[in-house]
Amino acid sequence: MEHHHETVPDDPSSAIDRALTEVGPRLRKLRAEHGITLGALAEATGISKSTLSRLESGQRRPSLELLLPLAQVYQVPLDEMVGAPEVGDPRVRLTPRDGGDRTVIPLTRHPGPLQAWKTILPGDARSEPNPVTHEGYEWLYVLSGRLRLIVGDHDLELSPGEAAEFDTRLPHWFGPVNGEPVELLSLFGRQGERVHLRAAPRSRRPGGTT
Repeated sequence: MEHHHETVPDDPSSAIDRALTEVGPRLRKLRAEHGITLGALAEATGISKSTLSRLESGQRRPSLELLLPLAQVYQVPLDEMVGAPEVGDPRVRLTPRDGGDRTVIPLTRHPGPLQAWKTILPGDARSEPNPVTHEGYEWLYVLSGRLRLIVGDHDLELSPGEAAEFDTRLPHWFGPVNGEPVELLSLFGRQGERVHLRAAPRSRRPGGTT
């Protein structure tokens, strides 16, 4: 599994400038996907063909007056259409990342000793083991499906509710069993990092004592 470490956030002004620069190519791609000519788009939005052309080429700076009619025609959210940079949000924004034959969703927002992920393996994900090694320590917890996990000389099959932990310097690989989709949670830490476990409270004995 490939892990992506968080980096220092971009300067806000540079992130905004980059987003504005990318608006033109995004608009041109949207128009191509919808099969709309500049003339037809001008009629639908009331924006001149020359302005639309300059907007797509990056010669015209995008504004709400221009973008809102386009968002309405293309039927896409404004922030998606322009690729607006993410802003502070108290909620975790689950943005899937393409991991090749799997989808990886980061669950942690800030750099730290441990990073949490949700991984979805489709039934047709690669089933031939291809063990890798790298620095770190990993914990896996299977949510659904059955997971084949190879670590060193061990070849295991994990069912929902089962977990495993291992040093990623050992050759390791995991994948679906018999073409069955798998969902799992994983924690990845730096070398030497460990999860700090707390003992569960003892159940109360009859009579109210513990």
